[in-house]
Amino acid sequence: MVKKTYPIIAREGWPFLIASIAISAFAFNICTLWSIPLWIISLFILQFFRDPKRNTPSKKNIVVSAADGKVIVIEKCKDDYLNRRAIKVSVFMNVFNVHSNKSPVKSTVMNKWYFPGKFLNAALSKASLENERCALHLKTKEGFDITCVQIAGLIARRILCYVNKGEVLEVGERYGFIRFGSRVDLYLPINSKIKVSLGEKVFNGETIIAELKK
Repeated sequence: MVKKTYPIIAREGWPFLIASIAISAFAFNICTLWSIPLWIISLFILQFFRDPKRNTPSKKNIVVSAADGKVIVIEKCKDDYLNRRAIKVSVFMNVFNVHSNKSPVKSTVMNKWYFPGKFLNAALSKASLENERCALHLKTKEGFDITCVQIAGLIARRILCYVNKGEVLEVGERYGFIRFGSRVDLYLPINSKIKVSLGEKVFNGETIIAELKK
């Protein structure tokens, strides 16, 4: 197992957390009772932006989850990004899940697409095609193609993707973040062996989603 270490609190949350604590402390000095809801909000922000370390499996030709959350879709469909038949596995993140995104495979970023769009409930199937999203085409050295798509949700208003075409990612490497509820779709080769089931809770960089088959 290869251990990936990240800050306990994601850097994306620092401005929110500092501002929230400062406002809560100011309110506490004025009125202890009034400050209680603000401290609760600070605690929510703290848990939302947590980014715990994960143990990433080192087994060859596996796909790990790019997101924390619940598996809501496992289906054969068309991957419009690469114009192919694929198996789609979708993971829905609610506001209580970790929202950093990790690379599902060791790969090279072959392409990147960003699409502005709506902010429908990310659990809806049409969110994959209508919501704001950012997609990556990842290719492994064995020649497997994976499409990894960050999708904004009803509350989410910011997709952050820190990699670009030509960059190399390690499996389990942190590459992005989505604020306040969303989903990630993985489009896998059609003959992949799926290792998760609908409704299963998964963890980014750790849970094995599928095995890739030649």
